[in-house]
Amino acid sequence: MATLTEQFMQALRETEDRRDPTPLVELFAKDCTLRNLTTHEWSGKEGAREFWTRYLENFETIRSEFFHHADDGRTGIMEWEATGRLPGGHDIAYRGSSVIEHDGQKVGAFRTYYDSAAFVKPAAEGQEQG
Repeated sequence: MATLTEQFMQALRETEDRRDPTPLVELFAKDCTLRNLTTHEWSGKEGAREFWTRYLENFETIRSEFFHHADDGRTGIMEWEATGRLPGGHDIAYRGSSVIEHDGQKVGAFRTYYDSAAFVKPAAEGQEQG
């Protein structure tokens, strides 16, 4: 049987492919929390839906590939690289790690850490960076 971390990775793939956060949201507990590099924290099922909806809105297309994961029955860790296209047509590739805390059935907490520099728009050609 797949661990909750493996189920999470599959649900993320479905979410990215369908551009619908429902497969991921279904894995979260009603009192869950979610955090990324911002200072904002999302909570509850509606918070999980908002978090994953905002995630999808950052991209025209996105695909996460996992190159390592582990799950000890309470905590899951996933290392990944995401590639895709930002609105406006710029390609993006960035790496990160995500952590879930869970009870084997539902995700109670989600935290993700990634290379945010990948989202900085390059300076216009011919314009000096300073």
